Amino acid sequence: MPSGEGLSLRVSEIFASLQGESTRAGLPTVFVRLTGCPLRCVWCDPEYAFRGGENLDLETILDDVAGHELHYVCVTGGEPLAQATCPALLSALCDAGYSVSLETSGAFDIGGIDPRVSRIVDLKAPGSGEFERNRFENIPLLNAQDEIKIVLADEEDYLWARQQIASLHLAERCPVLLSPVTGWLDPVHLAGWIVRDRLPVRFHLQLHKVLWQNARGR
Repeated sequence: MPSGEGLSLRVSEIFASLQGESTRAGLPTVFVRLTGCPLRCVWCDPEYAFRGGENLDLETILDDVAGHELHYVCVTGGEPLAQATCPALLSALCDAGYSVSLETSGAFDIGGIDPRVSRIVDLKAPGSGEFERNRFENIPLLNAQDEIKIVLADEEDYLWARQQIASLHLAERCPVLLSPVTGWLDPVHLAGWIVRDRLPVRFHLQLHKVLWQNARGR
């Protein structure tokens, strides 16, 4: 039996798709989307994950994931760490041999996460409406296998991100990824700013939105 036997989680959906974000973008991946999030970013797309879903035990989740026959698994939300049993799920997936990533808002402590997990941590720019939820205490906990993702709504957000990257030495800790809010910030502008400033980051678009817009389960 997996670690955390007897525990359950509220799950919005489990599905196979291409990873749309992070340095794993483009890899066929199983997504475990957990229900619930205390944040309300103004540009959030999976709002359907705020509520609903069903309670599943760890064994059921692992069986569902195994049925997709893929090596990469991403636990996302909502905000996965809003559920106290999420760390047990992450460890159980690692124990089962998967390459596991966690997508988190950056508002929760990441210190207790299994070291085998790649933690994809958001840094919320002012345009998100949730800037004050940033837990900057997470920054010193990041290592080379983790990533920081900053989604930008406008040039003001970009200038803020540029300052954080420099003052917190973010690129020296782990990869930093900048992406534009789809339909808000012209990606050509963001690409130009990054090149102009020689910023040590990776520019990327949300691949799943390019391919499927906001379709659920993609």
